[in-house]
Amino acid sequence: MLMSTDRVVVTPAVRHGGHVDYLHDGHLHHPHEDHVDEHVIEVSGENPEMCTSDHRCGGHEAGHVHGPGCGHQAVPHGDHTDYHVSGHLHHPHGGHCDDHGPPTSA
Repeated sequence: MLMSTDRVVVTPAVRHGGHVDYLHDGHLHHPHEDHVDEHVIEVSGENPEMCTSDHRCGGHEAGHVHGPGCGHQAVPHGDHTDYHVSGHLHHPHGGHCDDHGPPTSA
């Protein structure tokens, strides 16, 4: 958890690849020795990148548009950006959101 003088900012921890990374401004950071590595959630059976046009989620209104400032944490996944919504990764695509599986919380 990062602290500031007027508020508390929570940095979500995500477990992947046998370690814990931290989401920060759309980046997945892994503190390592004396530096921070940039990681992504790998495309896998648990976190696929397929189109799921029939996916319906109550995590936001049907007309919601994901992007900077939308209220959802951006998560790097494979070669694109998903958004963490109601326990799973949303990928805006073709007028709908694909379900790219759950991130594993640490």
